[in-house]
Amino acid sequence: MSFVDALVHYSFLQNAFIAGILVSAVCSILSVYIVFKKMAFIGQGISHSAFGGVAAGIYFFGSGEESVFYVQGLTLLFCVGVALMIGWMSRKHLVSEDSAIGIFFVASMAIGIVFISLRQEYTNDIFNYLFGNILAVSLHDIWLICALTTIVLLTVWGLFKEFKFYCFDEEIAEVYGIPTSFLHYLLLVLIAVTIIISIKAIGIILVSAFLVIPAASARLLSRNYSKIFLLSFILGQLSNIVGLWISFQWEIPSGASVVLALTFFFILSYFFAEVKRK
Repeated sequence: MSFVDALVHYSFLQNAFIAGILVSAVCSILSVYIVFKKMAFIGQGISHSAFGGVAAGIYFFGSGEESVFYVQGLTLLFCVGVALMIGWMSRKHLVSEDSAIGIFFVASMAIGIVFISLRQEYTNDIFNYLFGNILAVSLHDIWLICALTTIVLLTVWGLFKEFKFYCFDEEIAEVYGIPTSFLHYLLLVLIAVTIIISIKAIGIILVSAFLVIPAASARLLSRNYSKIFLLSFILGQLSNIVGLWISFQWEIPSGASVVLALTFFFILSYFFAEVKRK
């Protein structure tokens, strides 16, 4: 059976395809701001801190489909809290940004390990959250992903000009009355929400790649701000389709396949940029 035939006949593959489209859309758009503001390490720190929230959620609410909403809700609160603490410490110059990320990243992982050890029985959900399983995404998950994706994209669209000013020159933006501190904290919250959207499909370990590679590839191909958004979105969607096809054809993990597809398009973009420069 071909990939297209399987997509028509199997609901689990349809769910995976829809979830991939939504996750690719929100990650590729948000990755533009992450790349422009050089926040890749922050994205990685927040994504890995989700492990603490997931482990705590599974400990308090249990595993299984009926507890997914509560686990993801607690994980969202945990990630937002970590993101705001990193942002506050770095903005107040209490410690350097990379130090704050390193501290909370390790502390969050330690919290996760403690909650896993306190839970008596083994649960496969931890493995799924760590590495993702887009083929296990349910209709309930899709509705949750869709709702959160809509919130993130509407926020970005509503503050598009303000975020553009903030990304290119924060000091000049402050002179013109742009609330840069608010935008910084808001961007951290949006990153946290995006990670929650993505971890069920891509996984905690791999989601940081989706928050960096699409925009990094697009920036190699264009210097125009609006075109970078468009190219990042297109590359994200292509990677989702190619990654799912590779996963179906060779029966390898879907999250890893999508990230490898992203990496392949980044390498192509790099060589194309080199050729164009010469």
